[in-house]
Amino acid sequence: MRTIKRLFSSSVFYRFASSHMSNFRSNEIKRVSIEGNIAVGKSTFAKLLQNAGQDWEVIAEPVSKWQNVDQTVKYFSSLTVPQPNLLEMMYHDPKRWSYTFQTFSCMSRMRTHLQPLAARLLQSTGTPVQVYERSVYSDRYIFALNMFELGCINSTEWAVYQDWHSFLVEQFGHRIQLEGIIYLRASPQTCMERLGRRGRMEEQGIQLDYLEKLHTKHEDCCITTQSKNKPKSNKKNVNTSLQADKQ
Repeated sequence: MRTIKRLFSSSVFYRFASSHMSNFRSNEIKRVSIEGNIAVGKSTFAKLLQNAGQDWEVIAEPVSKWQNVDQTVKYFSSLTVPQPNLLEMMYHDPKRWSYTFQTFSCMSRMRTHLQPLAARLLQSTGTPVQVYERSVYSDRYIFALNMFELGCINSTEWAVYQDWHSFLVEQFGHRIQLEGIIYLRASPQTCMERLGRRGRMEEQGIQLDYLEKLHTKHEDCCITTQSKNKPKSNKKNVNTSLQADKQ
């Protein structure tokens, strides 16, 4: 844990300020994302980071919003339609719902990135660190791109997605820029085993081939290359295949 702390406290890649933090030493805030395949162990690792100190805040992936879209539709008859499980809909019919899901997932991530800082971070005398489970960058360059390459997002949808994503990053870049990336690595086979053990209903139909494609995307994005639009940040790779399987 001390090694991870030193990684971010010594990083000088990017410093940012935002208007709502005028009384805070905003140039010392560190924003970090935990990246990795489905069921690699992000939530378990995030819990460890949460205990790193009072200066650390871990923001969970907004899965509950995807499972229960925060929108109730009322018809003229005053009947209320049940809130849809968009995550389940996407896995059940990816060609119909992948673009809708990736749009909603990215927007929900953006909201978590832009939410006000916790009071204890504002009052911190140390170096505050916000840690996110995945980011708006992996949403585009890993998950949405993968769905496009699988044919679940068509070329028009992909063009639209990239257009509004680029616009939002340009508009809010100073508030969502990452200081570092923690990439959790495990084989697709290991992730498949962990996925089965955690028993999330929506994921029961996921095949190993899908995890293999996502693994390749993570390797390309987090290890091999960086395009000009991808976040330039420090990286720390953690192999979780050898960890005790408690995820």
